[in-house]
Amino acid sequence: MEGVSENRIQDGVPTDVTMNGDDLLIEEELNTETGQLGDRPVRKARRQLSRQTSGGDGTSNSNAQTTKKVVLFNKNSRKSRDGRGRGMPKKGGAGGKGTWGRVGEVVEEGNMDAHDPNYDSDSLEDGTVSFEKICPEMTREDFEKFLDPVIMEYFEHGDSKDVVEELSDVNIEHLKSGLVEFLVSKALDHKDHHRELTSVLISDLYGKVLSGGDVTEGFDEVLNHLSDLAIDTPDASNLVGKFIARAVADDCLPPKYIIKHKGEADCTLTKKAVDHADVLLNQTHGFVRLDNIWGTGGGIRPVKLLIKKIVMLLKEYLSSSDLREATQCLTELNVPHFHHEVVYEATVIVMEDSHERAAEMMAKLLKSWADAVIITPEQFRVGFNRVFDNMPDICLDVPNAYTLLEEFITVCQKEDFLPESILKDMPQRGRKRFVSEGDGGRVKETTS
Repeated sequence: MEGVSENRIQDGVPTDVTMNGDDLLIEEELNTETGQLGDRPVRKARRQLSRQTSGGDGTSNSNAQTTKKVVLFNKNSRKSRDGRGRGMPKKGGAGGKGTWGRVGEVVEEGNMDAHDPNYDSDSLEDGTVSFEKICPEMTREDFEKFLDPVIMEYFEHGDSKDVVEELSDVNIEHLKSGLVEFLVSKALDHKDHHRELTSVLISDLYGKVLSGGDVTEGFDEVLNHLSDLAIDTPDASNLVGKFIARAVADDCLPPKYIIKHKGEADCTLTKKAVDHADVLLNQTHGFVRLDNIWGTGGGIRPVKLLIKKIVMLLKEYLSSSDLREATQCLTELNVPHFHHEVVYEATVIVMEDSHERAAEMMAKLLKSWADAVIITPEQFRVGFNRVFDNMPDICLDVPNAYTLLEEFITVCQKEDFLPESILKDMPQRGRKRFVSEGDGGRVKETTS
C-alpha cells in the first residue's frame, strides 16, 4: 500500500507527515466532562501517538483532559468504529451486505413484510399469515408403483403396522377402494401364506386407513374384474369367495353384502364366488373355521408341527424314492429359514436306519436340493453343526453313531455338495486304551 501524505500543524508549525497504510490509526477524542466524541477524528502516526499518550520518560499522562481510544483500521471488519460499545459486530452479526441475519433467527408467522418478495396480500386475514400443509393426490399408476414394494416387503416380515404407517403418509383419499382390489389381486398370485397375511392386513387397515364403504367398494371392483383375474388364476372365483367370507368374519364387510350380490350377480364367476362365500359362512362353526381358512403356512406354524412334517417327508421319500414329490412337499412348507432342520433330521434318520441304501438315497436328495439352491450352503453348515454338537445324545440311541456319521459324510462328499468347513468340523470318536502298569490298568479316554 502506498504511503499517505497529509499536512498537520504541530506546536504551531505545519508539518508534512507521511505514513504507511499499515501504520494508520483512527484516534477519536472523547471529552471526559461531557462524555461525547469530538468533532472529527484525528489521524496521527503510531510514533506520535505513543509520545502523546505517555510522558517523555515513558509514564502515562494522568492530567490529560481527553481520553483517547485507539482502534485498528480494517475495511472488512464488521465491528463498530465509533468507539462506543464493546467492539461486538454491528447488529449482532445481522447487519451488512451478504449477511443472513442473527444465528437461530427464524421467520415468525404473522410478521410478513410488505417489501418481502413472497408477500401476498390476498393470503392475509386480519394482518396474519396462515400456513397450510398440502399433500398432492397420487394417480392410480403412481399409487401402484408406490404400493407394490410395500406389499412385497410386508409378505416378508408380516408386520402390518409398517404398511399402515406408509399409507398414512400419502394422499390416497380417492384410491382407497383400489387399495383393496390391489391387495386381493396381488394375493391371488401368491401362496396361502401370503393370502392369510392379506386378510390380516385388510382387517388391520379397517378403521385406520379404510372405512366400511371403502372395503365394500373394493370388493365390488374385485368382482367386476373377476373374469380378468381368472385368466392368470383359474381358481380365482373360489379364492375371492374365501376373501369375502373372511372379511365378513373380521367385521370388515356386512353380512348383507353376500345377500345383495346373490340376487344381482349376472356373471357366472361372480355368482360362484358369492355362493362359495355363503357356504363357508353357513357351515357349522363357520366363523371359527374362517380364522384358519388359509391354513397356517410358513413361519406361522408351530416348530413341533414343522419338525413332524419334515420327518414324515423324509421317511416317505425313503419308502417311495419319489424325488420330485419330496421337493414339492418341502417347497410347500415355505420355511427357507428352517431348512437346517431338514439337514439335521435327514442325518439323524440315516444314522438310525444304519443302512447303506438310506445313506445313498438321502445324499442324492440333499444333492438335488443343493443344486437347485433350495437349501443354501449356510443351512447345510448350520444343520451339520447341530448334528456334531448333539452327537453325545445321539449316541445314547445309536451306539455306533460316529461310524455311521463318518460313512454318511463320505457319501455326501462323493456327491460334491458339502462345504469344506463341514468336513473340518466333523468330530472324531474317542478311543479307549489301557495305560501302563503304573496306572493300575485303568482305562482312559483319548481323542485322535
